[in-house]
Amino acid sequence: MSGGKVKVKLRSLKPEDAPLMLEWMHDPSVVEKLQTNFAGKTLDDCLAFISAAEENSEDIHLAITQDGEDIYLGTVSLKHIRDGQAEFAITVRKCTMGTGCAIEAMRAILDYGIRELKLKRIYWCVDPENRRAVRFYDKNGFRRIPAPETRDYTPEQRLAYLWYEWTEEDTVPA
Repeated sequence: MSGGKVKVKLRSLKPEDAPLMLEWMHDPSVVEKLQTNFAGKTLDDCLAFISAAEENSEDIHLAITQDGEDIYLGTVSLKHIRDGQAEFAITVRKCTMGTGCAIEAMRAILDYGIRELKLKRIYWCVDPENRRAVRFYDKNGFRRIPAPETRDYTPEQRLAYLWYEWTEEDTVPA
């Protein structure tokens, strides 16, 4: 996998992150190929998401920050944690793209899921039209897989997306 350029730190989301979270949600260049329509989201929506993240036991949502600075750069998540697996998600602010933060945050959450949560498999999907994301995952050596069985997506959605996975066998020993 490609090396990152910066050291990141993952931490709990804070209410102070909401304005910068809303920034990427309203940036068409960031959200145009994502599965959720973020354009209609408000600051209150961001605050509600942050509050809910503290109480949700099936999902983990963490802020990405640069080590040594406590400025919100994006969100990395493990969702639908059950049966030894979880779904991965990441979104970063435009100013963060190309800095290496995304791959470092991704490595950190995947490692956390495998080592700390003892997950056997972490999967995610991407719209094939989201060329930036497809390039990112392919360039960094993530393995494409056939559409998995999951109750979180319709059969049509499962077939429409490209799917990737990370397993305990992919984790480099400590």
